Amino acid sequence: MPGLKLFSLLGEVDEIEPRLADLEVDVQRLVEANMESMLGVRFLASEFVIDCGEGGRIDSLGLDENGAPVVIEYKRGTDPGVITQGLFYLAWLTAHRGAFDQLVRDRLGAAAAARVLWSAPRLICVAGDFTRYDAHAVREQRRSIDLLRYRFYGPGLFALETVASTTGTVEPRRARRGPDVRRVHRGPAGAMAGLASALDGALLGVGEGVARVQRRQYAAYRRLRNFACVLRPQQTKLLIYLRLDPARVDLVPGFTRDMRGLGHHGTGDLEVQLRTERDLERAHDLFRLAYAAA
Repeated sequence: MPGLKLFSLLGEVDEIEPRLADLEVDVQRLVEANMESMLGVRFLASEFVIDCGEGGRIDSLGLDENGAPVVIEYKRGTDPGVITQGLFYLAWLTAHRGAFDQLVRDRLGAAAAARVLWSAPRLICVAGDFTRYDAHAVREQRRSIDLLRYRFYGPGLFALETVASTTGTVEPRRARRGPDVRRVHRGPAGAMAGLASALDGALLGVGEGVARVQRRQYAAYRRLRNFACVLRPQQTKLLIYLRLDPARVDLVPGFTRDMRGLGHHGTGDLEVQLRTERDLERAHDLFRLAYAAA
């Protein structure tokens, strides 16, 4: 990967040279077998045949942590057509929602199919490299697109690097539309409303490429995967769930809590409770760590 040098410290220091896959399918099989760990996406189908005059096969289909449909396309090296191809498949998918809903129903059950988030479909392109024109093209789109550069290192290391990322929404056709962002943070007047607004700004500004995805019960903030989920404001506090291992955090009663094994809306094992602006300041380091982990 450009600018990255990786060294083995087992015995004599030795640089591990990066390499591309021998075949495109090698990358596809690896990602599909580990999609949830690598991308935060549940695998649904491989080489999904689309029913249209032009024909075609979607490399991988999945469902992300927030229930959004995901199209994933792979290229062994640099291919200027990967984004255009992926957008074609994404457009087909949003025009044939019933086919995807049925796929989710078959793989994950009726409950998951009923929660598919059609307002935020995503395209993920995994390739050996991208051009500067690719990155510019992505930023001009009104779709959620992630460009990921991959490399193999030695026999046992695989790396993914975000080259470009953009967010977008598609206006839902269904009546079961979730509340918009402004309604998510509408709650108790005064201090809690101001704190919710400040929290939204802090999470969106924690780093590059942050997307906010609205679900009925929570707002998710994601990089490639969710790093924070914010529930609707309560009377006296805000609850945030972060993608952090609670065992690696000094837990403070009334501020942070270990949620492993406990059910809650959204994703993340560390609960953070905010009651004041000072709590928000204390939480900034945790936000940055969760963002880095995503």
